[in-house]
Amino acid sequence: MDNPDHARYRRLFQQAFGPNNISKWGVEIIPRVINRLIDGFEHRGRAELVNDFTLFFPFHFIHELMALPATDRDAFHRLAFGQILITFDYEHGMEAVEKLRVYLTETVRHRRDNPIADDFISMIATAEVDGERLPDEVVISFFRQLMNAGGDTSYNGFSTVMAALLTHPEQFERVKHDRSLVPKAIEEALRWNAPVTMLARTPKRSVVLAGVKIEPGDHMGVILPAANRDPAAFDRPDSFDITRATRTHAAFGYGPHICIGQHLARLEMSTALNALLDRLPNLRADDECPPAEISGFMLRGPASLHVRFD
Repeated sequence: MDNPDHARYRRLFQQAFGPNNISKWGVEIIPRVINRLIDGFEHRGRAELVNDFTLFFPFHFIHELMALPATDRDAFHRLAFGQILITFDYEHGMEAVEKLRVYLTETVRHRRDNPIADDFISMIATAEVDGERLPDEVVISFFRQLMNAGGDTSYNGFSTVMAALLTHPEQFERVKHDRSLVPKAIEEALRWNAPVTMLARTPKRSVVLAGVKIEPGDHMGVILPAANRDPAAFDRPDSFDITRATRTHAAFGYGPHICIGQHLARLEMSTALNALLDRLPNLRADDECPPAEISGFMLRGPASLHVRFD
């Protein structure tokens, strides 16, 4: 959306991600989801963290935040993940989009008729802007976007954090012995390899950027990692360095459309990293398996994270 509609709706949605709510989720939901997953592999002494952990905790958090039935969790995850198929498997991507639209529409209407106190869906579904309830298409679009903007990005983002640390063991050791470095490690990993690489845009009017004239209907790919590795902004931009001086990066976007859940994402990632370090002593890369390798274009992250622990 563009203004003025964007600003009106964003102010309302921003309230849902206010510090009080995030703080409450950080105590009541996020640790429970994370520790439940770690329970499943802690006893093994080794794990593949993508398929054992990082692929699941952001989606499980959203599922619990929305207070959806536990029996729906696996189907919900498949549909939420399936939406991104639309770029290369249109038929199945649209199938996921449509099934998710039906599911969310029924859920939103039920919560409007039967609101639950302090419930996230009820809060959004019954909210009003300028004295009117949000249109159904805005509410449903918000929840659909939440699944990918809050699921795929956090999954790939945290996977990248772990890949960076596992492939830079000397820096990982510093983080293990000084947990105050956890936030710096997360920010540097997101700068070093942003989970979302490109935003597709087309202008509404003729515009000249860097001497190139772009017309309405022309397609632009705005590459966020190019900003994150700009040598004019970052010394040794291609290096992962948790001691780097803190500076704003573009992994969460920028401007009026900057990620509305960025503070929640940071809390999820820091909680996840601290939980892994607390519960998996001597966590390290499994030298019997291929090292973590970050790849991908639209979404970027490692396909696997093989680890051992004592």
